[in-house]
Amino acid sequence: MMDRRRVVIVGGGFGGLAAARALARAPVDVLLLDRKNHHTFQPLLYQVATAALSPADIASPIRHILYRQKNCRVALASVTGVDVTRKVVQLEGGEIPYDWLILAAGATHSYFGREDWSTLAPGLKSVEDATTIRTRLLLAFEDAEYEVGEEARRAALTFAVVGGGPTGVELAGAIKEIAASSIPADFRNIDTKTARVLLLQGGDRLLPAFDPSLGDRARRDLESLGVEVRLGARVTGVADGGVTVGDEFVPARNILWAAGVQANPLGKSLGVPLDRSGRVSVAPDLTVPGAPAVYVIGDMAASNGAKGGMPVPGVAPAAIQMGRHAARLIAAEARGTPAAAADRAFAYRDKGSLATIGRWRAVAQIGGLKFAGPFAWLLWAVVHVASLVNFRNRFAVLMNWFWQLITASRGARLITGDPRLPCAVPGERPAPSGSLPSGDARPDQERLR
Repeated sequence: MMDRRRVVIVGGGFGGLAAARALARAPVDVLLLDRKNHHTFQPLLYQVATAALSPADIASPIRHILYRQKNCRVALASVTGVDVTRKVVQLEGGEIPYDWLILAAGATHSYFGREDWSTLAPGLKSVEDATTIRTRLLLAFEDAEYEVGEEARRAALTFAVVGGGPTGVELAGAIKEIAASSIPADFRNIDTKTARVLLLQGGDRLLPAFDPSLGDRARRDLESLGVEVRLGARVTGVADGGVTVGDEFVPARNILWAAGVQANPLGKSLGVPLDRSGRVSVAPDLTVPGAPAVYVIGDMAASNGAKGGMPVPGVAPAAIQMGRHAARLIAAEARGTPAAAADRAFAYRDKGSLATIGRWRAVAQIGGLKFAGPFAWLLWAVVHVASLVNFRNRFAVLMNWFWQLITASRGARLITGDPRLPCAVPGERPAPSGSLPSGDARPDQERLR
């Protein structure tokens, strides 16, 4: 791959894949680097976390996605930094030179300086995060099944979701639907319908990026499902057993984090200004000031390319448009016909916003049009299925959703890892909380908290 000039793309998410595909006919060699071998459709991660879909339904190997693109290679690598002076990407154990570089490494969770909360309140950004949350969610019901005390059972069946954006709203609604519709018949000692789900939002409304009327509709839909929505509930502490909202301690054994994001720390190596979320303040054409061969896109970029000079939102359509824009400018330069200055600025085209609350419940905003209810849910479903990267994923998701609609069952209820919960011998009274039951339980088993 040294015959032509090289474009290195860091990250195989929406932006990175869009850029790689857009360079298919350009006279360049493309090298895509990612520390994972798969692309994940992040908008549906919450469905993996809530046992509606399996990881393979929303993920696909990057190599397979790009295998027909002859000018593109894929490498599994962990990027540690960028030397813009020498024009090299630094890896663990080596470095790779580039002629153009596209940074699309995405974002991670933001705990607002309290990283110690991360083990108690997992976020949702990867397949690993989703399976961790799924295991915690399902173990909560298993734990409650053999709790003898009513107070302990209530604690085991209390879920607190922190953050009222799309991810928080979708998680809260899905957890309540699982408890109310999917698993009640699976348990003998507990009524899963009594599970308590709290959605804690620091602002004064849900879904701040949507029209206020849609945020209010989402709140009403969640409350009709049985979710307790608390607005103006700024979390100031997270502990084993609950969260602190202001000065109030709210008991909750199961805590999920959906309150904020932080750009990939790779941007720090560029030596340029970053915003509060760690995003790179890019030029209008998405390049790094002082480094015209480096483009930063997606969740790593702080761009004012939206209508009216507004910030570009950190959503998948924006990352895709940014990736294609960077690829177009690079391809033109590689052909010796660089784009005119007037055509270089990135302009984000807002195609609308969608969020689902539960079966047949969703909100949608497209331009000046606002929808809610079954039509919005169908629109959400069509858009998400069409956006999946291959036919297999589309077919699998459609079949799973169809089955869930007619049966209310979630077929991916798998507890992975090595869970160790003491259980009573079937038919006998559950052992007291904190003690080991009689029977065949191993002495090294411990309660999960």
